[in-house]
Amino acid sequence: MSTPSDSELGKAIGEFSRLRGRVFGIAYRMLGTVADAEDIVQDVWVKWQSYEDRGSVRDSTAFLVTMTTRLSINATQTARVRRETYVGPWLPEPVDTSADPSLGAERAAALETAVLVVLEKMTPTERAAFVLREAFDYPYDAIAEILQMKEPAARKLVSRARPAIESDRQTPVDTADQRRLLSAFLVAARAGDFDALETLFATDVASYADGGGKVRNVSRIPVLGRDRVAKYVAAFASHFWIGVTLDWVDANGRPSVLIRRDGAPIAWLAVGLADDENINRIYWVFNPAKLVRVAQVVAAQGDSTTQ
Repeated sequence: MSTPSDSELGKAIGEFSRLRGRVFGIAYRMLGTVADAEDIVQDVWVKWQSYEDRGSVRDSTAFLVTMTTRLSINATQTARVRRETYVGPWLPEPVDTSADPSLGAERAAALETAVLVVLEKMTPTERAAFVLREAFDYPYDAIAEILQMKEPAARKLVSRARPAIESDRQTPVDTADQRRLLSAFLVAARAGDFDALETLFATDVASYADGGGKVRNVSRIPVLGRDRVAKYVAAFASHFWIGVTLDWVDANGRPSVLIRRDGAPIAWLAVGLADDENINRIYWVFNPAKLVRVAQVVAAQGDSTTQ
């Protein structure tokens, strides 16, 4: 094996650095956790910098995206086996999007928690096709080449994925409304105000809590319906919110809150909206492993509000 010159290695580093955001963005959308996505980034870098015929690669972007997608598909298949034994609802790990709202994509598609939850139910190739098309705006012929199939098959994968996404996707709501309704939810939840909670909720509201079997007293099944969710949230008001710190953070392209007690993160909270007046999804991430990185972001920002 020949050793690359300093200039060749420098060029390889430069090309990879330019595309690192896209590599991570694809891997995160495919896998739903920062750690798994970073593993893909590292694998792609190792393969790229050691690739003997790198000089013959005419389109480094296409090469790295193809490598990332195929490695992510393989990793998704492995992750799916692990998640078959996951305790309770699985939610994606929140990822900071304050610096890069779209995580290297042409559009911020397939980044919101609600969309990632739906993507988790798809086959790895369906997920890859949808991500490449909707988030990164790849043409169908390029998607077909990456996935090693005919173009009509790639089109069919995307068309099959879209209805599932659209059936669960909320009406587009701007960031200000998102923050306003989450703030209103926090006020009502902390007061245990059942009536106020009911007013905020859509009829089909659902609350999902991801404790990964590691946190006591976390619901292991979704709580569904306006009345049930309002009672559920109001019931733990008297003890859950005592002495907490609320840190606003832009995660997955939306305003959300990290909840800490005595400086330690205990939960991440986000809501999905049916429209600009009603909440139809509540996402609670309690699994400690999924709170580490978002807590590090909050600590670095040093911007917290105790309420």
